[in-house]
Amino acid sequence: MIHEFKEIINQAIINQKKGLKSVLASVVHLDGSSYRKPGVRMLISENLNSVGAVSGGCVEKDIILRSKSVFRDNTPKTITYDGRYRLGCEGILYILIEPFYISDEFIAEFCNANSKREALKIESKFVKKDEAFGNFGTEITFENQKQFSFSTNFLFNAKDENDTFTQILQPAFRLMIIGGEHDAVKLCKISANLGWEVHVITSAKDSSEITDFPGANLVVGESPETMNFKNIEKNTAIVVMNHSYVQDLKYLVKLTSFDFKYIGVLGSTKKRERLFNELLEFAPETSDEFFDTIYAPAGLHIGAKTPEEIAISIISEILSIFRNKEPFSLRKLNGNIYSA
Repeated sequence: MIHEFKEIINQAIINQKKGLKSVLASVVHLDGSSYRKPGVRMLISENLNSVGAVSGGCVEKDIILRSKSVFRDNTPKTITYDGRYRLGCEGILYILIEPFYISDEFIAEFCNANSKREALKIESKFVKKDEAFGNFGTEITFENQKQFSFSTNFLFNAKDENDTFTQILQPAFRLMIIGGEHDAVKLCKISANLGWEVHVITSAKDSSEITDFPGANLVVGESPETMNFKNIEKNTAIVVMNHSYVQDLKYLVKLTSFDFKYIGVLGSTKKRERLFNELLEFAPETSDEFFDTIYAPAGLHIGAKTPEEIAISIISEILSIFRNKEPFSLRKLNGNIYSA
């Protein structure tokens, strides 16, 4: 959810440049179940516009109204929403509403942490009461141990009996697309809409630019021989879609030296068998574990036909692999779908 927090930071920066105050609303605890979980946030501007969401749209308008006292008095508070009676959910949301001001030093640290793909530790103090005021607020700790809070009146280390919600925000999920054709553009665009960091690797002879791939963070022209996959974290998936059998094979041979959880390959089952056979010829030391990370043909069997539908099937497969879920229709579930 780091991409949602980035949107909040960006809007807060815009507000401060305009001279507008900001208030942050965060779900810090949940009794039971709800559409969204603790750690989701929304930013409310002094003109009562907002970005982000803490539910499916059920409580946002009321939160905006209840944030007016925080704008007026600069005093944080906690509120609750009992979804069993009001939201059609099965739980009670506890929401912290606090003044939200970010310093230039915080912005610099935040940008630096994102560029280094470092995790953030977020801790929020609150009480499980409705319309309660007190020493509530949020503190962020970066990997270099620098700490920042958003309200000048908040004392994180004060001795009190307040509850603490702790969240570790991991770097954005990264998708590396190897290929530069029309279907790669569609996969890039849809993945970027999820908040994923998308890197596109086209042919070394390809003149494509980042503007050709909406949402891409990086577009480079490389070859299998020159491409460097070092320093890539575990939360990275690769989709090989060159529309060239030879190039796909060369990239797979190169990838055998690295440890990935998901490598999707566009193509047919016949292409898969040929790739696997020739991969063993060119890289005889390839392990069974590496073959297990290859998903070819890439995507879930949902009847996808168009490039956009194929992109959705591939993204769905990636999500199922990284979240350790076996795909099936939710109609087969009994009970709470949010904990399944």
